[in-house]
Parts: sequence; structure tokens; C-alpha cells
Amino acid sequence: MTRIFLLLAIICLFPGCASLHKSQPAAVYDFGLQMPLSSEPLSQPIPLRKKSLLVADTTAPVWLDSRAIHYRLLYDNPTQSYTYANNRWIATPAALFTQQLRNRIAAGTQEQVIKDNSIAAADHVLLTELEEFSQVFDTATDSHIVAGLRASLIERNTRKLLAQKDFNITVKAPSADAAGAVSALSAASNQLLNELINWLATALPRD
Repeated sequence: MTRIFLLLAIICLFPGCASLHKSQPAAVYDFGLQMPLSSEPLSQPIPLRKKSLLVADTTAPVWLDSRAIHYRLLYDNPTQSYTYANNRWIATPAALFTQQLRNRIAAGTQEQVIKDNSIAAADHVLLTELEEFSQVFDTATDSHIVAGLRASLIERNTRKLLAQKDFNITVKAPSADAAGAVSALSAASNQLLNELINWLATALPRD
């Protein structure tokens, strides 16, 4: 037995043996290149009328506030949440969504978008919270993603809630793995942005 262990130790001195113990590098994802607004025109131009909008950081529940990519197995245990071991987001989904949201509003309104209330006072505040952002397996080979977002528009001076809406999107995943989840979740994020911008156009006061 001692000779066997000695032989294995000698073999593992060769370079090829070390590679057997190396773990696969983690794949890191973001939402991809930001897509323009859908071809459908806005219900009406976003009426900021020279008023500033504070776009607060998007928040998320504790279980979602990480870089992990989550999935559920409805066919096995729908109450249990799993994460992919060697796949993750480059930042939390909430942080990724925040940056794209600010860019999209700024590009669509040509108005100042405030991200820090200590820099300048804002007339209105937009609060967003990711409520769901995960892949759901109906079977071992068939999956879709579920993305949920709540948006609240607040008048800063009075702290009055002007409007609030829940957005829920389901997109079929192109493959039953992490890459499929990322592809569908990225598409869902873009769709959430489109719907949120259109809602904001009607929710913001016109004067």
C-alpha cells in the first residue's frame, strides 16, 4: 500500500497531474450591450419639463442581493432556490439594472438624471425593487425565466406617492443551463426597461 501512495506522489510531480485538480474558471456575465427602445413609440414623450429626477439605486431582497444566478426546479421542489456553481453576474442584478435604467432615462429625456441626492436636489424620486429574477425549470430540459420589478414614483418635497406599478415578465430560456438563463434574463431586463420608461412617461406630472 505504501508503494502505491509513493508511486502516485511521483506521478503527480509531472505537470499534467496538476491540471486534474484545477477547477473550471467561473463564467462571468452581464446584461450585454444595451438595446435601444422598442420600435413601438412611447405613448407620449416623457414630460420632465426641466424638472430633475433622482433615480435611486435599484434594491433587491436579501436572497437576490448577490452575484449568483438563481434557478428553481418546479418538477422537483418548487420551494427551494439553487444557484449555479461556476457561473455568476459581474455585479448584482440590481446594480446592473440601475446603471441601464439611468442611461435609458437620460437618453430618452435629454434631462438631468440625478443618482445621488447629496449632489443636487431632485423634484421627483424613482424607486425600483427587483422582486424576482431567476430561471425556473418546468422539466429537466425545459425552462423559462421570471423577472419581477416594482416601481414607485415619489414627489420629493411632499414625499407623496404619485404612482406605483408592478412589472412581471416571463421569457422562455433558449437552453436549460446558465447560459440560457443569462440570455433570457438579459432580454427580460431590456423589456422591463422599455415598459418602465413607457409607464414613467404617463406617471410623471406634466407641469
